[in-house]
Amino acid sequence: MIDTDFFLFRENEKVQSYDPSFSEHYTSKKDTQEEFQEQIDQLRQLQSKMYAQGKHGFLIILQAMDAAGKDGVIKHVMSGVNPQGCKVNSFMAPSHDELTHDFMWRCIKAMPSRGQIGIFNRSYYEEVLIAKIHPALLARQNLPFYHKKLHLDPLFWQNRYNDIVNIEKYYANNGYTILKFFLNVSKAEQKKRFLSRIENEAKNWKFDMSDVFERQKWDEYQHAYQQMLDNTSHQSAPWYIIPADKKWYMRLVISKIVVEKLEELGLAYPRVGKRHREDIQKAKIMLERE
Repeated sequence: MIDTDFFLFRENEKVQSYDPSFSEHYTSKKDTQEEFQEQIDQLRQLQSKMYAQGKHGFLIILQAMDAAGKDGVIKHVMSGVNPQGCKVNSFMAPSHDELTHDFMWRCIKAMPSRGQIGIFNRSYYEEVLIAKIHPALLARQNLPFYHKKLHLDPLFWQNRYNDIVNIEKYYANNGYTILKFFLNVSKAEQKKRFLSRIENEAKNWKFDMSDVFERQKWDEYQHAYQQMLDNTSHQSAPWYIIPADKKWYMRLVISKIVVEKLEELGLAYPRVGKRHREDIQKAKIMLERE
């Protein structure tokens, strides 16, 4: 039985202390298949109830280094969910229009409506990750207080962390559940997956040279992720650090956490009132008389 609390980010803990290859007693994908399918079936039923009820908002945020398996999580974990009740948004480089707004605007307007599961493949957290590694990106944001050393100002970044936490608390106060997953892939496993994309022609389309260049900044990214976790994991929306070297185990853990959090909402199909029941009986009689 998976203890999902085990994957919660622990205050003052270093990212390096989390084992990317951890998989408990599971030794292969075969070991997880039956349990994983059970989670998918439960997720399908819970999502149907949430959609019908239309009261709760549910957001899943996936953040990770390249090739950690974000797309696979979306494809496999959400495989049984009704597309009407699920919306996926991938946030890559911001457009010109997006840059004319505040740094969270494009994500805020993509928040799921009540009754929906929203998935952010990357998110507003890119603005405290890649924007830290590539300070030139800040110059494009038309900030009135921008200067060339802004990326070195700790107050600037602290304000961004605080803004993110405050927004997440706002949504929690309005009945939203926000699940944040950091898919923790090792440098060795990332290399293996990059080489697979190169050597396997069927995967060539996945290869992007920029990913290799970003890999050269591995240590900088690990430091940025550490600061992100330290400053934005809070009671309303804690971070989960998911071992990502074994994709089959990563997907099982994430599905388990999603199902648990949906179950905590006490979801149920809406009750039918007296007038509605009378209409149902009238409709039945009319149809049977045809």
